[in-house]
Amino acid sequence: MCVTAVESRPPGALGTSSTSSSRGQRPFGARVKAFVALTKPRIIELLLITTVPVMFLAEQGVPDLKLVLITCLGGYLSAGGANALNMWYDRDIDALMERTSQRPLVTGMVSPKECLVFGISLAVISTLLFGFAVNWLSAWLSLGALLFYVVVYTMILKRRTSQNIVWGGIAGCLPVLIGWSSVTNSMSWAPVILFLVMFFWTPPHYWPLSMKVKDDYARVGVPMLPVIASNKVVAKQIVIYSWVMVVVSLLLTPLGYTGWFYTAVAILAGGFWLWEAHGLQNRAKAEVTGGKLKEMRLFHWSITYVSLLFVAVAVDPFLR
Repeated sequence: MCVTAVESRPPGALGTSSTSSSRGQRPFGARVKAFVALTKPRIIELLLITTVPVMFLAEQGVPDLKLVLITCLGGYLSAGGANALNMWYDRDIDALMERTSQRPLVTGMVSPKECLVFGISLAVISTLLFGFAVNWLSAWLSLGALLFYVVVYTMILKRRTSQNIVWGGIAGCLPVLIGWSSVTNSMSWAPVILFLVMFFWTPPHYWPLSMKVKDDYARVGVPMLPVIASNKVVAKQIVIYSWVMVVVSLLLTPLGYTGWFYTAVAILAGGFWLWEAHGLQNRAKAEVTGGKLKEMRLFHWSITYVSLLFVAVAVDPFLR
């Protein structure tokens, strides 16, 4: 989300001066938009796409709509708190990266202290909301996802290893388990399989974007895989993870959780994904660079893929 009414600032200029933080230069409307931007709404949309359909699968029909709304609200607050705390910790490198140079802490629209309090508050509220309005299993899973993203990914892995996205992506897989537990207050193989689908989806989803902006990551010393490895190596890893993801996605049907509709969508969407992944690998092998590499085609398709797959998860119970 783009924050408006903010002074444009080049990468490297952190808005921490008394002038930039003056409340007179921070209109209320822009401040509200800035706090919303701290939660990274577009990312949360994707998390909710993987949460709600699993509730339909767990119910084998339409779940209680009040429960769906509370789960979505709790999920938004939890993920929003995690994203705000991520921005608080990463504000130094965000100021140096072009694609993050207009984030609220960089521009000075929100102060570091305000962001920290905001993030912690959302974490506490979301945990209590899940615990008292849904169930405590979902509450602990939600809190675990938040802590994993902030502590394990942001503070420990991100700046130290090229495997940051691989293992840090676990936080983004947990909403699948939360969706199931919110309905059943238990676990089963179905959410575990979908958890694994998201686990193997995350690297080939994010690495193409990292290929596009690897200069940004290199500038701040974040060792994303495309920063430390050639396009050939990255593309090969993308193909490997993609094949495992597609195979895992097909396990739901033989285990009896889904029927023909989900299977058809998984095969067709997965097949197109593999076509795009192998296309990227072929271009990387041919040492194609720049815009002709077309790495963002797979990134954009990855979002469509996960949306189609989880819509099929929700629809399938009604067609069996």
